[in-house]
Amino acid sequence: MLCQECNERSATLHFTKIINGEKTEIHICEKCAKEKGDLIPGSSNSFSIHNLLSGLLEFNQAGTSYENSQKQLRCENCGLTYHQFRKVGRFGCSQCYTYFSDHLDPLFRRVHGTTTHVGKVPSRSAGKIKYARKIDVLKKKMQSNIENEQFEEAAQIRDQIKEIEQKLSGM
Repeated sequence: MLCQECNERSATLHFTKIINGEKTEIHICEKCAKEKGDLIPGSSNSFSIHNLLSGLLEFNQAGTSYENSQKQLRCENCGLTYHQFRKVGRFGCSQCYTYFSDHLDPLFRRVHGTTTHVGKVPSRSAGKIKYARKIDVLKKKMQSNIENEQFEEAAQIRDQIKEIEQKLSGM
């Protein structure tokens, strides 16, 4: 495919823009892209998903910087600071999720819309997760019944929860 700008060189960059539902595809060579000032992957002006996520991590919901609080925040297991995590885009160990959780939940909520996993689950643990989700739903329903003073229904739900928990302990 030839470059749409110069019609001489082979197009090596392919951009797809979707604005207000209208899709536009641009195919250009690297030289024309540099002349136009477009973002070229791997170059000094490139943009990555890491830049996007680190930009989201920069600010809390009030729009103020986390700079002061993150200087103190450090994983006690591996020693990684929150600032280093933002710079690198990767955790140092599995404990980092715990130490940085207060800063991650708002990010996950903005990116994914929720902080709970609702996708595919490995088949070997699907039963346990299904029961755990059902228990969560029943606990919310039981709490609602208690608040509405529907104690008999709440007691029935409590018994259902106990049955499910017994099944879980037997797995």
